[in-house]
Amino acid sequence: MKRLPPLPALHTFLVTAQHCNFTRAAQQLHITQGAVSRQIAGLEEHLGYALFQRQARGLCLTAAGQDWLPRVQQVFALIEQGVREVGGRSATLQLKAPTCVMRWLLPRLMEWQALRPDIPVELTTTVQHGVDFRREGFDAAVVYGDAPNHGLRVRKLFDEQLTPVCAPSVLASGLPLARLEDLAGHMLLHPSRDEHDWRLWLQAAGAAVELQGRRQHFETLDMAMAMASQGTGVAIGDWALIGDDLRSGRLCMPFDLKVTTGKGYYLASPARNMPAGLVELLDWLEQRASH
Repeated sequence: MKRLPPLPALHTFLVTAQHCNFTRAAQQLHITQGAVSRQIAGLEEHLGYALFQRQARGLCLTAAGQDWLPRVQQVFALIEQGVREVGGRSATLQLKAPTCVMRWLLPRLMEWQALRPDIPVELTTTVQHGVDFRREGFDAAVVYGDAPNHGLRVRKLFDEQLTPVCAPSVLASGLPLARLEDLAGHMLLHPSRDEHDWRLWLQAAGAAVELQGRRQHFETLDMAMAMASQGTGVAIGDWALIGDDLRSGRLCMPFDLKVTTGKGYYLASPARNMPAGLVELLDWLEQRASH
């Protein structure tokens, strides 16, 4: 197989074809006119045919040169695009995460940006719990559910642990909330319409799984937690995600029982070489999850 022509010679051909003049091409390339002439002659010898016709007043492209020009332009346009896109990705890390993990993740990313402003992160939130790196241009993602096993690099953040939570004002309202039966007197807040989380916790607690009384459904866990912190009712929350709310007193746990569901939160990234900044970010998030 014939070896490819050298890239510098192709660039010289591209500039020379734009000017059809060795002198102006030399000025743009910051080399001598003789060097331009020698590179073009060497390229023509390598290819086996002429690219320019030498005329008294300058140059003009041969038929072969006219065929070559758009192809070489396309090659350099692709190189320029690659430099721009890859450079942009390395400058800002692209992270995807489901909305349910925002209460934990967002404060940590803000802390990260204060510590490492030189490694910015652009966060995309979604109601989806997974990621497909073959079709989505993210550097990493937080994944909820079972441990991913599709050839990805995976780090476990924490297990999902369900427990009822409410605002301190609910406990101080005078309505009892010490026994499981007391839940019937409160508005129950559901992070999804299937009521699965509440049923799972009540069953583990030994209570009847038929949910009675007032209830309110939300599309995301974060919305249910926000309403619970305002004293609207008692929500079923994920203990692993609401540590900040519990420590600050925005939320409290009326019952001690935490039920592990078998699902969890994972950091996933493609099984390819990762930028050093991404490795550092994922290491840091994994460490923060262990605290």
